[in-house]
Amino acid sequence: MPQSIAYNYSHITFSTKERYPFIDEDIQEELFLYIGGICKNLDFKPVKIGGYKDHIHILCVLSRKVALMKFIEEVKSHSSKWIKSKGTKYQKFYWQRGYGSFSVNPSEIEVVKKYIENQSEHHRKKTFQEEYLVFLKKYNAEYDERYLWD
Repeated sequence: MPQSIAYNYSHITFSTKERYPFIDEDIQEELFLYIGGICKNLDFKPVKIGGYKDHIHILCVLSRKVALMKFIEEVKSHSSKWIKSKGTKYQKFYWQRGYGSFSVNPSEIEVVKKYIENQSEHHRKKTFQEEYLVFLKKYNAEYDERYLWD
């Protein structure tokens, strides 16, 4: 087989530094579109991007050419610079250092898309930290709580 094929969905999430609620209604939609553009430029195929005041969710198809770690670094650095250019209330914006990336079964794509679309409703009941711990438990991910919220 001469052709290499990889089609892997990932649900990526990370928060603002110290979960500060920078992602307000003034910037939210434009931020999601901006991050979608970064995805496309790096050969990641965005499926759904969303989030809430203190964090973001990216559902995408991973690139065959760019490592996930490099992708996250590019998304964070470019979007952080962009947000800071949007006004004085965003001047102290930073993303947290870490991130979570969770594989998604193609049969579950619509479920994850709806989950991302309903973030404001979802976070009436749970904080980002509670949500993230649920992901870690669901995926049986090993983690050290001392470094989880940097």
